[in-house]
Formats: sequence, structure tokens, C-alpha cells
Amino acid sequence: MPAVLSFDDLKMSVDEGRIDTVLVCLTDMQGRLMGKRFHARNFVDHSYKETHCCNYLLATDLEMATPDGYASSSWATGYGDYTMRPDLSTLRPVPWLEGTAMVMCDVLDHHGHAPVAHDPRGMLKAQVARAEEMGLSSIMATELEFFLFEKPLEVMRAEGYRDLATLGKYNEDYHIFQTTKEEAILRPVRNHLVAAGIPVEGTKGEAEAGQEELNIRYADALACADHHTIAKHAVKEIAWATGHSASFLPKLAPNRVGSSSHVHQSLWRDGSPAFFDETADLGMSALMKSYMAGLIAYAPDYTFFLAPYVNSYKRFAKGTFAPTRTAWSVDNRTAAFRLCGDGTPGVRVECRIGGSDLNPYLAQAAMLAAGLQGIEEGLELAPPMDGDIYDSDDATEVPRNLRDATETLRGSKMLRAAFGDEVIDHYTRCAEWEQEEFDRAVTDWEIARGFEKA
Repeated sequence: MPAVLSFDDLKMSVDEGRIDTVLVCLTDMQGRLMGKRFHARNFVDHSYKETHCCNYLLATDLEMATPDGYASSSWATGYGDYTMRPDLSTLRPVPWLEGTAMVMCDVLDHHGHAPVAHDPRGMLKAQVARAEEMGLSSIMATELEFFLFEKPLEVMRAEGYRDLATLGKYNEDYHIFQTTKEEAILRPVRNHLVAAGIPVEGTKGEAEAGQEELNIRYADALACADHHTIAKHAVKEIAWATGHSASFLPKLAPNRVGSSSHVHQSLWRDGSPAFFDETADLGMSALMKSYMAGLIAYAPDYTFFLAPYVNSYKRFAKGTFAPTRTAWSVDNRTAAFRLCGDGTPGVRVECRIGGSDLNPYLAQAAMLAAGLQGIEEGLELAPPMDGDIYDSDDATEVPRNLRDATETLRGSKMLRAAFGDEVIDHYTRCAEWEQEEFDRAVTDWEIARGFEKA
């Protein structure tokens, strides 16, 4: 696995003319890379210390609009600056773009240089630090599901996204022949990401036509979120460069399986898996049981961070492999929380609630907060559930829509204690705005249903 670039390596590559551009990036609320392209010479001579951006970047929606109602940035406050401080430990080449490197940034207040409380990457760093104060390190891995389409984005946009012709034409779950047809995109994705220092395990077909899954090896929580964000960006750029397109929208059509982003998580202490106890049932330590109890007890509170849009909730339906109830089970894909690797040092919990549209920093930060709260409270884990959990009435439902998730977010004492009132108010406003925008829309379904018949 190639190492990420050291600053000295970058300077040498600039001196030798192999790198001429550096992407200086933050991650916005939607999990997208935002930032600037620097001439590499300027970056290594000057801008490696800091640069600046408008503070509206952490108060926008998917359309990059500037909604009202945010305390952190507004027309009334004049939309000032944030400071972007490059985290030089994240320097890496971007092999799919010629002569390009990139770096992730911490986002700081422009005046006092304090961390911006609602910066997604900063929120995750704070929860990682909380775990470290307890003597624990958080290890996570995410799975990225997405669809690949025949046409380029520009054509699909011009056509109103009506002809969603995928590259694959039938269910390609684990299907080698079907996925061969998508190798013009996926082989470069795998190889370029590995060359960028991201530990890709592999890709596989998923349970729908044109649907793929990218698996990245586990890492510490912050690196995992960085890997996820860069990989998602790479999939889109590489598909675009080949004349095709990729989409991470969770639910593309009522008759198609949705796209998820499952998150595997465990805690370690002194280099050993703290979730494992070889003398315990299923190999689950008492610490793991309390962590999982926190995940489950507070799942409604943080569902918004796993499912942030109106469309996100269209996944949650019986028989779709997307969970509807916050239960746990042993190696059972109808549960929201699946125990994996039971009886082995690799024992871990997989959260199956999140969709392909989640922001990994926010999702991981919220789940880590919930799990650590479970440990601090000494919560007891209920016995696992068996069978088809879709048909069970013995577990709490996953919030059914964005409105419900917004209210549980707003009222969450746990999240307010973990992140602060101002952060939860900020993301509650984000959720409200998304719902308000949808409520203003008139959908094709409404017109087709009522144009003549109403």
C-alpha cells in the first residue's frame, strides 16, 4: 500500500515537475469535497499553513443555496471567512487527475482560530478524542453502494433524469460476468484509489441492475471517513471521465433496491480488540454490549445523520435489505445492527441504517457518541432477535421520514451533550430546510395522479 505523501515528498515532486496542482479540501455538511486548486509551488512555499473560504460552505444545501435560519452564517452577519488549515498527514496523490495532489483541512474560526463546532470532520475528531480519554481507539469501515449509468451527467441532466439506463441490465449481486461490463470504470477506481493510499479491498456487484459496491479496509475512524469521502468523489470523477455517470442517491425508483452505506465499528484498547472476550457468549465483551446498547437506544436520535434527505427514507421498506426496526441480530440482514465475526477477535457491529447519501464524518461521529454514551451509562444489551425482523413488533421503528428524524434530532439530550446545543440547532435547521424545499415542490407523481382525476 503506497504511503500518503510526506510534505518533503510533495516538495520534491513539485521541484521535479511531477505535481503542479494541489487540491485543498474541506468536507461540507453533505459530505462533498469543497475547496481550492492551488498551484503546487504556491502551496509548498506559502499556502501549506492556511487558506480561507466563505463560512457559508458549512451552511448550504445540495444546491449550494444560502438558507436563512443559521446562527453561524447569514446575510445579517455578512458571510465572513473560515480558516482552512491543511492537515499535512492527509497529503496524497490524486492519480486519476494528471499532476495533482490533495490535502484535507481542519476548519477554524477566522478570528480566534478555534475549531468550528459544526465542521463535520471536527465533530468526528472530537468524539475520537472522547474515546481516547477513555483509553479507547475507534476502528471503522464503510461500504459504498452506487449505481452506474450509460450516459454522461450532462446528457442525463438535460433529459431531466428520466431515462435512467444503467450499465448493467439485470441483478448483478456477486455476478462476475455482469460486473465485467463495468470494469472500464471500476478497475481504474480500485487502482487509482490504492495508488492514492486508500486501502481498497475490492468491488462487487450489488442486488440490482447497474449497482456496485466498493469495500475499503478498516482504519481508525477519522481515516475511514477521509477514505470514504475521497473514494465517493473518485467514483463520480472517474465515471464522468469515461463518459458515464455514477449516482449515490439512495432510492432511484420504487421498483429498484436502494443504495446503502453500512458502517462497521469496533473499539480497541492498547492495540487489542476491546470488543472481544473469548470467554463470553459470541465473543462479545461487556464493553461491546454497552456500546451496542447505546447505538440501539439512541438510534432514533441520530438517524438524521444516517439519512439526511427526504429521499433517504424511501429505502426503509420490508424485504429490501434496508432495516425498519432498531434491533440487533447475529449475522442477520433484516436487523438494523448486525453482529459480524462473532466468536473471533474480529467481532464487530455493522449498522445497516445509513444510506449511500450519508456524510461519513457526521454518521460516524453520531454513532460513536451514542456508543460511548452507552458505555458511560453502563447500558445493558437486550438479547438478539432472530428471524424476519421486518415482521417483529418488539423493536423500535427507524424514523419513517425526515420530519420524524428531525424531531428526534431536535430533542436529543444525548447529542446535545455530545456536540453542544449550537451544533444540534445548526443541523436541525439543515433538516428543516430540506423538508421545506421538498414541501414547496410539486412532484411528477402528484401531477400524474391528479391532473385529470382530481
